[in-house]
Formats: sequence, C-alpha cells, structure tokens
Amino acid sequence: TEESDPQDPEQRHPQVQHRSLTGRHPEDPEQADHDDHEQEERQRPPAVVRSASAFDDALVHDAAVAPDTATAAEAGVPVDRMAWPQLQAAVASCTACGLCGSRRQTVFGAGNQAAEWMLIGEAPGAEEDARGEPFVGQAGRLRDNMLAAIGLSRGADDPAQAVYIANVLKCRPPGNRNPEPAEVARCEPYLKRQVALVRPRILLVMGRFAAQSLLGTDASIASLRGRVHSIEVDGRSIPAIVTYHPAYLLRNLADKSKSWADLCLALDTMAVRSDPNQR
Repeated sequence: TEESDPQDPEQRHPQVQHRSLTGRHPEDPEQADHDDHEQEERQRPPAVVRSASAFDDALVHDAAVAPDTATAAEAGVPVDRMAWPQLQAAVASCTACGLCGSRRQTVFGAGNQAAEWMLIGEAPGAEEDARGEPFVGQAGRLRDNMLAAIGLSRGADDPAQAVYIANVLKCRPPGNRNPEPAEVARCEPYLKRQVALVRPRILLVMGRFAAQSLLGTDASIASLRGRVHSIEVDGRSIPAIVTYHPAYLLRNLADKSKSWADLCLALDTMAVRSDPNQR
C-alpha cells in the first residue's frame, strides 16, 4: 500500500479545468517524459466523477477543425453508422489531415472486438507505424504483462478476459511529436465509432493526450488518476480509468505501483458494474 505523501503530486486532486488539449502541467511527470516515450518507440468502491465527453462537447469542434471524416468515402456511409470492415477501410484511406503524407500505414486497432475492456493510447510510434499494430515493442510488452497479471489478454476469445486496443490518432506524427488538436479532431469520429462498436464495459485511458482528448480537459495525469470518470458514447455511459502510458513506466519504475493501483481500481469498478445489462 502506498503511503500518503502530501508532497507527492499523485496525492493531489485539483479541480479539473476545461481548455485547450495542448495545455502543459509542470507537475505532470508524463509531460516531462513525453520525449523519452517517443525515443523509445522510434479494494475500494470507487466514487464516480462525471466528466464531460470530448466526443460530444467542445474539444476542438469549431469550424476551423471540423473533421473531414464526418462522412467517409465508403459509399457515403457516415462514420457513425459504419461496420467494422467499412471503418477499417475508411481509416486506411483517410487523408483528412497532413499525417497521411508522412505515415507508413495507419494503425487501426487490435484485439477482441467484443472485449469488455478497451484500452486507449495516444498515437502510434515508429514501431507501430511500421507494423500497423498499436502497443508493440517494449512498452507494449510491459502493458501485456500487467494485463496478464489480472487475467486479461488482447488475444483472448472470452470477452470478459479480452481487451481491444486503439489510439486517439491512427497515424504517427512526424518525429513522434505531440498530437495537434486538429489532428485529434479529425481522428475523433473513428475512435468514437470503435468504442461504439466494441461496447466495452470499461475504458482504460493511457497517457496524457489520450486522457485530455477523451475527457475534454487539459488537466494532468496526477489530478485525473485514482477516480472513475464517465464518458458518454452512443447513448451509453462508460466508466473510464486514467493511468500512465507504459512507455513512461519503463523510465519511471517507481510509478509502476501507481499504474497497478489504477488497474485494481478498474477491477473494482468492473465488480460493482457486474450487471450484464450494463453491456
């Protein structure tokens, strides 16, 4: 059990403020470690905290960044009505932002499409860009090992033991730079549809940009951890747990215990939402 340290930023929970996706928080260790992350690639009942959904509220939905993906070139089928094959094809052929010019391939998602757990990261890195699969390499292996410790696997057939993994962005930003708000906005319909199709019972949101995008906030990981957030997708309220990106943990081993605590919180949340009608 972690001791409470009033100087530890993870013990502080400032009020969440809503503003630009790209706001920086000096107390957030993931901010300081973001560049390192990119170089790498090259038993308590939870209190629910309602958070605005970035899918339905004002993340970056002004006209200047309105997604060109609102309707896709898949026989004119709107993204929010696409089936899996249509959606994957739409992502593969997407040219809605400049990332299409520098990617090697899109990184759609991986895992059981009926999984009860869905993991969401921020953007592909170099190895993901090369292989077309999210969370590969050393960071991916760390996350797989942590999931295995609670009986989960991206390759499991049983939805209760399976995970589906996707990123906020489907293309790698050049040089693994931070995602830009307009890029996040243009990829948003794709991720929203993935969540709607999977119909997960819980979301595990990994990393600062993923958390800020999904929750519509610029708050730090430190202030978002340890609570159950709620995201509205396709008329369903889905609990969401914020945790560190595995690449950050590779460089900050002392924080693995905090990431483990986040997984335990997710398990507790699933336990209190065991009614199958929640699906």
